[in-house]
Amino acid sequence: MEGIGIDIYDKLMILSDSAKYDVACTSSGVDRRGKQGSIGSAAKAGICHSFAADGRCISLLKVLMTNICIYDCKYCINRTSNDTKRTAFTPSELAELTVNFYRRNYIEGLFLSSGVIKSPNYTMEQMIKALTLLREVYHFNGYIHVKTIPGADSELVTRLGLLADRMSVNIELPSQESLKLLAPNKTKDSILRPMGFISHKIQENSSDLVKFRHASKFVPAGQSTQLIVGATPDTDQKILTLSEGLYQKYRLKRVFYSAYIPVAEHTLLPSVDTKPPLLREHRLYQADWLLRFYGFKANELLDEQTPNFNLQVDPKCNWAINHLEQFPIEINKAPYEMLLRVPGIGVTSAMRILTARKSSLIDFAGLKKMGVVLKRAQFFITCKGKVMNQLKIPSDITLKTLMSDQHKLLTGFAEQLSLFPDPPMTREDVSQCLTEQR
Repeated sequence: MEGIGIDIYDKLMILSDSAKYDVACTSSGVDRRGKQGSIGSAAKAGICHSFAADGRCISLLKVLMTNICIYDCKYCINRTSNDTKRTAFTPSELAELTVNFYRRNYIEGLFLSSGVIKSPNYTMEQMIKALTLLREVYHFNGYIHVKTIPGADSELVTRLGLLADRMSVNIELPSQESLKLLAPNKTKDSILRPMGFISHKIQENSSDLVKFRHASKFVPAGQSTQLIVGATPDTDQKILTLSEGLYQKYRLKRVFYSAYIPVAEHTLLPSVDTKPPLLREHRLYQADWLLRFYGFKANELLDEQTPNFNLQVDPKCNWAINHLEQFPIEINKAPYEMLLRVPGIGVTSAMRILTARKSSLIDFAGLKKMGVVLKRAQFFITCKGKVMNQLKIPSDITLKTLMSDQHKLLTGFAEQLSLFPDPPMTREDVSQCLTEQR
């Protein structure tokens, strides 16, 4: 690699590989134009190697400051007891590397995390030095997402927050009991305290920006966190309820869910032969979306009797199937909140329905043009008081294609769905029709 010494290249390979288990990496939430005398800019869209709204590919250099760590978290590949090759960037090496990558058009921003070297404060000081070089010496104006080290002083958190666009404090495990077993050096308080401090500083800074035009911006893209899924016996209900509380109390921008990838044998962890629960992770992301944009509550989606998501059907469809007494709804009269609860109707299509029905009544053909997925929605709606023409269950061949691993869903419900006169359908019939359709 031209311009980068072999030592730096080796460090990059080790520290970028060590960072791959952290999924709390996004470039969303801040819009900052380029300015004279600086390099780089930031846009309100994109994740690592994804695409922005204007079609541009957004890429971040995702790397650790160091994989040296004094903590012994059992689930972490960088734990102190693990026999792995260790290295660390100096602040100047990391700053120079980032700028060189940007100038070669490899990246548009930086995602920086770190193991805990010497102490949380020392680690944060190293990260602050690197970001200070980027912002003040190289005049790098691009996006920077940085991980806060739990246990560091509030003054250091403030300094780091004035240099970064987004900060995250990873909870990792959803309960104090799990932390005590698998991450004995961490406590719930040591994680939530900086999260609360960052939330308070963001609100305080918003007021300052209103009063003072040139006030420095503190974490303008907000904060996020990450939860590991599958490393402990914690249920989906526990995880989702925690996420709901974090959104409400700390105003997080995102909670990221990471399917646990076994990295070592341990009696308290799943076997290394265990596959990562990727579908479970996917269901949690879908449920998280329902919390943030669709008006659902965690206790509506899961309860003590059903603490985990049905992996064969998405959470919204699963809720609708279990609440058939609320359907069908009339598209031309239903309130926005109820439209959002219909499988196949999203936020955008619900708004289009509200706008269109002000001028004329909507039919099924009109719904399709608005982007409504009628394959799902047809079972839960009427248009002008009528159900969709030729409403019927797909053939056995189609059903077998839709079903995953030949499992039937919600078996045992023999009750007929009497909302639709012809043909009669059971809850099981509807659930089969909805399984994994888009």
